[in-house]
Amino acid sequence: MAQPAAQPPKEQVISLYQGAKRIHPKLAKGRFANLRLWAILATQFVFYVTPWFNLHGRQAVWFDIPGRRFHIFAFTLVPNDLIYLTGLLLLSAFGLFWWTTIAGRLWCGYACPQTVYTEIMLWIDHLVEGDRNKRLKLDKSPWNFTKIRIKATKYLLIFLVCAWTGITFAGWFSPIRALVTHIFTFNWAAVSGAALIAATLYGGATWLFAHIMREQVCKYMCPYARFQSAMFDRDTLIISYDPARGEPRGARKKNVQREDSDLGDCINCTLCVQVCPVGIDIRNGLQYECIGCAACIDVCDEVMDKMGYPRGLIRYTTEGALEKDYPENKIPRRMLRPRVLGYGAVLAAVAVGLVIGLLLRQDVHVDIIKDRGVMVRQNQDGWLENAYNLRITNASEHTKILTASVAGLEDIKITGLPEGGLRLNGSDSISIPVQVAVLPDYAEPGSNPIVFTFRYADPEKPNEAETFTTKSTFTGE
Repeated sequence: MAQPAAQPPKEQVISLYQGAKRIHPKLAKGRFANLRLWAILATQFVFYVTPWFNLHGRQAVWFDIPGRRFHIFAFTLVPNDLIYLTGLLLLSAFGLFWWTTIAGRLWCGYACPQTVYTEIMLWIDHLVEGDRNKRLKLDKSPWNFTKIRIKATKYLLIFLVCAWTGITFAGWFSPIRALVTHIFTFNWAAVSGAALIAATLYGGATWLFAHIMREQVCKYMCPYARFQSAMFDRDTLIISYDPARGEPRGARKKNVQREDSDLGDCINCTLCVQVCPVGIDIRNGLQYECIGCAACIDVCDEVMDKMGYPRGLIRYTTEGALEKDYPENKIPRRMLRPRVLGYGAVLAAVAVGLVIGLLLRQDVHVDIIKDRGVMVRQNQDGWLENAYNLRITNASEHTKILTASVAGLEDIKITGLPEGGLRLNGSDSISIPVQVAVLPDYAEPGSNPIVFTFRYADPEKPNEAETFTTKSTFTGE
C-alpha cells in the first residue's frame, strides 16, 4: 500500500523579544519601609518646598539661566564661579564612589529620584486599586464601568502628581510664586516658553519613567547598576539571603520547631519575591537589578517572627561575613579599608577646598580685556596709552563702590572710572572702557607686566573694604 505523502511541518513564529510584564509588588511594612518613607518625605520636602522660600527679596534658591546667576540662599554664583560647579561635580562623583564602596546601592533604595517617584506611584496604585492580589485580579478582569472608574481615578492622581512635579521643577529656574499664579489664572502670556517646556518635559518624564517604565529604568537604563560591580568588594554592604541557614527550603506547619525539621528556616512563601519592586528573587544571590530597598528584609523578618525563628535570614551584610571570613559584628571595622579611606580622603579634600573657596570668594569679579584694535597710541598729553575693557560683576545682593589703581611702571595712571568710584548695584553686570597711560621714557618696547588693584566696599561701610589684584600687560612702542 502506498504511504501517504508526508505533511510539511507547520511554520512557527519564534519571537526573540518578550514584552515586559507589569510588576505588582506587595506593600512591605517594617523598620526599613518606615526608614524609606522618611527618606522620601525628606527628599521631596527639599524638592517641592525649597523653591517657595524667599531671601533678600527674591527666591532663595533660583537658577536664573537667562540672567546667568545661580542664587543659592546667601550665595549668588556667576559665570566666573564655574570652578565651584567643578568642585560640586567632583564632590558628587567621589561621594558616589565612597558611598557605593561602603553601602552598595543604598542610594538607589532610599533617595534615587527614580526609586522615590516609583514608590509614590506604587502608593497611588495601592490606594486606588488595593494590594497586590486585587491589582492582579483587576488587570485580568474585563473592561467594565468599575474598572474604568478605578483606572481613571488612578490616572488622574498620577497626572496631578506628575503635573505638580513638572511645575515645581520649572520653579527652580523661574520664580515659582509668579509661575504658579500665572498658570492657575490661565495667564499663559506671562509664562515663559522655557518654563512651560521644562514643566512639560519633566512632568512627562516622571509619567514615563516612574509610572510606565518603573523597574525597567533600574534594570536596563541606569548606568549605576552596570558599573557598581567595579566598586563592590567582599566588604561592601549588600542585601543577602543566608543559604546556610535557609536551605533546604520548604513549607512546614507553624508549630514545628527548627530542630525537629530537616528543612532550613526558609518556608518558601515567596513573599520576598512578591514585595520586590524589580521582581527578582534575592534567594538566587546578589543581582545587579537589586536596588537595596530592603523590602524583602522587612517581609522576611515578619515571617520569621510568625514562625518563631530568629530574624536575619535575609539581611544587610557583606559577602565576607556571609562566608564566615569574619563575624557580623566586625562589619563596621571592615569599612575602614584602603579603598574607603582613599575615596574618603579625596572626598574630604574636595569638600574642604569647596567650603574654603566659597568662604574666601570675592563679591566683585573683574575681567580685564585688552583692546587689540589699537595696541598703543599717544594721547594729547604725549603719554603712551593702552585701552582696556573691564567686565565687572557684582555677585552680591548689596550695592558696592569700586575703585581701581594700576602699578608696575613708573608714572602710570588709569582713567575712565567715575570720580569717587564706580557704583555697582546688587547683581549688576556691566562693561566699562578704561585707559592706562605711561610716560614714554618708562615703557619698554613690547609687552610690560602691570598689576590692576581693585577695591570695593559697601557705601555705608567704606572702611570695611575688600581688595584684590589682577595681572595684565601694557604695550609700549
